[in-house]
Amino acid sequence: MLSIITPVYNGARFIESCIKVVIDQACPDVEHIIVDGGSTDGTLDIITQSAQKYPHIRWISEPDQGQSDAINKGIALAKHKIIGILNVDDFYEPNVLNRVREIFATLPEPSLVVGNCNVWNQEGKIDYVNKPTKLSIIDILQGFNINPHPVNPAAYFYHKSLHLKIGYYNLEEDFAMDVDFIFKAVQHAHVKYIDETWGNYRMIPGTKTFEDMQSGKTFIRLKRLINSHLKTLPLWQQIQILFGEKTHPLKTRIIYFYKYPKRLIPSLKQRASKIINKT
Repeated sequence: MLSIITPVYNGARFIESCIKVVIDQACPDVEHIIVDGGSTDGTLDIITQSAQKYPHIRWISEPDQGQSDAINKGIALAKHKIIGILNVDDFYEPNVLNRVREIFATLPEPSLVVGNCNVWNQEGKIDYVNKPTKLSIIDILQGFNINPHPVNPAAYFYHKSLHLKIGYYNLEEDFAMDVDFIFKAVQHAHVKYIDETWGNYRMIPGTKTFEDMQSGKTFIRLKRLINSHLKTLPLWQQIQILFGEKTHPLKTRIIYFYKYPKRLIPSLKQRASKIINKT
């Protein structure tokens, strides 16, 4: 039922605990697909030894074009209908996979189901809990400080068939590929938010995202990504994002006449008629 995909390259520090996280879920009908990029630090030894003990583990090891490419390879190998991406340094809360199986049993295809995510700092404490309660494209393109998008794939799952509508992970987005995926997915999937904490995301030194944020490049990438997706939306949705959640009469009128342009001239005629009759 579930295919959990872990991309990894030189992840000996975390790979053993990552494998154990999936095992400890005690979830039937799950496969753990590990896509190694040709590690040289002992990662591959740990993977092969674990795969010999646990038949639900499937793996490949070969050079790739980055994390997006590795995830795409895992999706191509996936046998089950529901996909979860578990990065090597992230982990699930207990019994999450069984909970996900239960929820998906009642959902249409394709669906995207999103839970909450603990974000851990380098001191081993939870910095904050990501709760992406509003997940329409209009909501999340307003920016993370207004309506946060999911910060890590350990907290969301989706039908594999969703990729037939939105394509696979963008090879050119090797850092923000998950955000790019979310922006596309919410426009084509049945989206359901569950107010339960499912994922754990380590924002610590030595991880790719942490180093990218320290350099200041993450926010530049996100701004570029938001702008690129904003341009693909109809004008009336761009206006909604521009005005945000504010009740604004101008916003209402612009959206109305954008949807019904033929009513614009009659409306102006009616207003002109009223002015003439008053004079």
